[in-house]
Amino acid sequence: MRDPSDTAARTWFITGASRGLGRAFTTAALERGDRVVAAARTIAAEDFDERHTERLLVLPLDLTDRTAVFAAVATAIEHFGRLDIVVNNAGTLSLGMIEEFTEQQARAQFDVNLFGALWVSQAVLPQLRTQRAGHIVQISSIAALGGFPSTGLYSASKFALEGMTEALALEAAAFNIKVSIVQPGGYWTNLYQDMTTTTSVDAYDPLRAQVQAQWAHGSVDSEPRLAAEALLTLVDSDEPPLRLLLGSTVYDLAFDLSQRRMDIWASWEQVSRAAEHAVPAPESDR
Repeated sequence: MRDPSDTAARTWFITGASRGLGRAFTTAALERGDRVVAAARTIAAEDFDERHTERLLVLPLDLTDRTAVFAAVATAIEHFGRLDIVVNNAGTLSLGMIEEFTEQQARAQFDVNLFGALWVSQAVLPQLRTQRAGHIVQISSIAALGGFPSTGLYSASKFALEGMTEALALEAAAFNIKVSIVQPGGYWTNLYQDMTTTTSVDAYDPLRAQVQAQWAHGSVDSEPRLAAEALLTLVDSDEPPLRLLLGSTVYDLAFDLSQRRMDIWASWEQVSRAAEHAVPAPESDR
């Protein structure tokens, strides 16, 4: 664990830094004396405390533009000389039943949540490999624990992010680069205010009402500051985990869903094992 008295400043690259969790992460890093490259589609230095101006680089960035992402990372490295912690926080939410999504809406959900994080990861890896040090943190979601009605495409994008990140963690470990997935529960951010919605199919109205009632009575939302404190603990660790759950709701749900899956796998064990029996390679038709 990093010694809190260690005054050596580290350099962060944070996406989606203008508000919500990204803003909280940026503020927490700056307040501890670190340097931050704060990137977002719309962002300005005036959004942050002027005391941190010398340690803050603000970069307007469209994460769906791979060329722009690589250019932004190059600018960040040129400005501060290195990168130590990369937080892929930017994300969007599209709400709707699977049948209701247009092709454009489905692709847009993946453009930021998966491809934006992929472009940033690709762009920073050469620098981190050269340093043989660094930590990439992917901000995932409670939605990556399972698919739920009306958030299916959002879950799919986060499932994809986590699958990519598991492979990335194994590949990056050879260069002493740490990789973590953070799965937050509910926080008071702009995610729901900025979400897009599909055109409703009437047949799903009863299910939609049921889901909305569950959210109204079961949602637990916290201050983003608490997530920022957890993130600082994560990046200060000498041996950070691949996955970190944030919040009691997501913690309990993770264990509940995992147990349900194991129970189902066990009940179908005979069928699963019967589907495998080694045989010699088929002879070629030639």
